[in-house]
Parts: sequence; C-alpha cells; structure tokens
Amino acid sequence: MPRYYEDFPEYISIEQRRKKARRHAAQLGATSPVIIEGFRIAKTFWGKSWCQNLERYSDYSNRLPRGRTYVRNQCVVDLQISSGVVTARVSGSRLYNVEVKVSPISKAHWKEVCSDCAGAIESVVELLEGKLPKLTMERLCREKTGLFPTPAQMKFTCSCPDVARMCKHVAAVLYGIGARLDQQPELLFTLREVDLPELITNASREMTNTKTAKLLEDENLAELFGIDIIQPKRRRRK
Repeated sequence: MPRYYEDFPEYISIEQRRKKARRHAAQLGATSPVIIEGFRIAKTFWGKSWCQNLERYSDYSNRLPRGRTYVRNQCVVDLQISSGVVTARVSGSRLYNVEVKVSPISKAHWKEVCSDCAGAIESVVELLEGKLPKLTMERLCREKTGLFPTPAQMKFTCSCPDVARMCKHVAAVLYGIGARLDQQPELLFTLREVDLPELITNASREMTNTKTAKLLEDENLAELFGIDIIQPKRRRRK
C-alpha cells in the first residue's frame, strides 16, 4: 500500500520544541532569548507597529506564519539588536545562525520625519510609550517613509539549508524584533541608525518657538518683561 505522507516532516509538539530550545540555549550560555508570554507576540505600540509593518508586505506572507509559531515556541534563543544589524540564534532541527541587515534611514528621509513631527513631541518618555497624538504616530509608522524598513531595505542570511529568501528562522527573528521592541523601543532608533534625541530636540525647539511667538502675540509686553514701554505720540492734525 503506498505511503502518501512519507515526505511530510515529523510532527514535533510544542513542549518538545521548547525543550530542545532550552537545551540549545544552555549550550550557548549567556543569551538574550525572546520569551513570549501569552498568545500575542507584541503588546505595546512599537512592538505591534513593527509586526504590522512586516505583515503589510506580500513579499513575506508565505513565511510569516511559520515564523510566528517558532517565536511563540521560544525557539529564538538569542537576539541582539545593534546599529544596522540584528543577530540571532534560532533552535530548529539544530541551532541556526540568523543575521538581518537593515539599511539606515537616509539623512533626507530623517530630516523629513523630524520636520513633520516638529512641535508634536514633548518628551522621550511619551515617544517611547507611544503616547503621542494619533497623526504624529501615524507619521512615524507611515509605509515606506516612516521609521520601519521596507523589504528592499532588509537583507537576511541563515545557516539553515532553506534556499528561500526568507526561511522560517528568519521570520521568527523578525517577529522576535517586534517582541524585543515591546521591552526596549529605543532599539528601533539604534537599528535604523538615527539620533533619537535629535528628533526630540527638533520637535521641542519648533514647539518652543511656536509657543513663544504665540505668547508674544497674546501677552502685554510690559507686563511680560516688567518694563515700561513708551507708546509713540500721535501727531496732531493741523
């Protein structure tokens, strides 16, 4: 009798997969694993926005579901985010090395972002917590011209034998980045190689200038500066 399913991979339960991941993590020693609590991969504004950006591109649609499964099963046993690159170790049939290179935001692009957000960001805390006006947050997350990379701005490598541009291990790491941004949203700015304080400084400077101008329009200058201002004498008509 023919066997129709002999080419299917052997089923591995969630618990088996997690045990293997823990063994691989123990082999590595000190690591920074991605731990997902509950079903949702990301829970905060920046983590969710990263994941939503991934899912808006059809380039990734075929591989993302397997990546979600892997990251939920705690298979990303180490993930490090630095300037322009993410390195990770993913537990699969064996331990695989994954690297995600992300292009920096261009100076012109960054200047536009800073200009568009000027006057709307009062503090780093509010920005990292995602507690800004809706229009400002939408600008920062805008497709192609926001802070998140497009497919063309990312290059992946994995030590697994899968020849696809994005294997399931890479997909797991991409979701792992979203989970990590839940805890450390400032790493997004590190990854894209832009200066977070510069965004705040430009926005605050514009806001200060605007408020000052408005104040000078609305307030009595004599009362504001505590000085006597001599009003020009009107000429009498002859």
